Amino acid sequence: MQIDLIITELDVGGAERTMTRLATSLHRAGDDVRVFVMGRLPDSTKRDGRDSLVKDLVDAGVDLSSGEANSSWEAARVARTLMKWVHRRPNAVRQSFLFHANVMSSFASWTLPKLHQGIDVAGIRVADPNPRRLWIERRALRNKRHVVCVSAAVEAFAHDQLGVPADRTSVIGNSVEVSRFEDVTAIDWGRLGWWSDVKVALFVGRLHPQKNLELLQQQLDQFAPLDSDRKLVLMGKGPLEDRLKAWAESVPGDRVRLLPWQSDVAPWMKACRVLVLPSRYEGMPNVVMEAMAAGKPVVCSRVEGSAELIGDDSEQGFPPDDGPAMSDRLNRFLTDEESADRVGMKNRERMQSEFSVQRMVDDYRGLYERLLA
Repeated sequence: MQIDLIITELDVGGAERTMTRLATSLHRAGDDVRVFVMGRLPDSTKRDGRDSLVKDLVDAGVDLSSGEANSSWEAARVARTLMKWVHRRPNAVRQSFLFHANVMSSFASWTLPKLHQGIDVAGIRVADPNPRRLWIERRALRNKRHVVCVSAAVEAFAHDQLGVPADRTSVIGNSVEVSRFEDVTAIDWGRLGWWSDVKVALFVGRLHPQKNLELLQQQLDQFAPLDSDRKLVLMGKGPLEDRLKAWAESVPGDRVRLLPWQSDVAPWMKACRVLVLPSRYEGMPNVVMEAMAAGKPVVCSRVEGSAELIGDDSEQGFPPDDGPAMSDRLNRFLTDEESADRVGMKNRERMQSEFSVQRMVDDYRGLYERLLA
């Protein structure tokens, strides 16, 4: 089967990791897979790990192309490059991931000869309420044969907000490699100047208003009070970075650290007591899946995707924007190690049984076979 995968960029993120796992697995199974990345590929000379997915694709022998875009000003040029790339295989299955790739690939496929036998599939991975994006993507999806949603909540969003008919959508969740966390050595918190046995609540993700990090700022004294053995670590990059850095440095008692993006979060996951994610909206957050695979409890807002990962577990989920409820759940795990271990083990078993990479790959390939039949 000819399968073309199109994505906005290839930095190490949830959608990017999913696409890479899908591409390499399909290629190993004998499918003819190509990948087109609209943005510039991460710089391998920096040795910061950001090019790890590029290496995975290249090492697997997957055909990889890039539009080399650095900004939205280059959209017209990238559109022309993508159009030429798509025209080389008009009869392929074309799967796009993320907003920009959905829009650009829709235009590229629209220029194909009308008798082509290819199938166009979009991928929606987050319930983004931005009105401008909704207007644009709603029109782009009209040219798609099918839309894959990362969670049932995102599928409902596609029906209600993007106008996609129910018979043109399906849900294929993310996957996680549980084995990746089995032999990992936890980092020593002493390297940050803390006692090695401090209890850490860890946030990993984009430093963006979507993540509702002000809830952690407001509630810090409730779950990590002054002179306690509890700490908060924020790890990532994004538009709020400078503001959060200034806040972390102003907090008395050395209770908060803002760390840069890490190419491998596994040692940090292994060392923390609990992962926290107070987002306003999500798709199916890989960071929650990774924490669960590492055998850790998570405290996350009950928004799209997150709620589906933890199920109806009242120990881990809290209503969006409910700071006291978030602190209550964090306090339970930060105080009671036995409870944290019990919930963490249950989380790990759930990831192993329901969110394997092979399950995800089989679901995508099965969908493509049905659409081509």
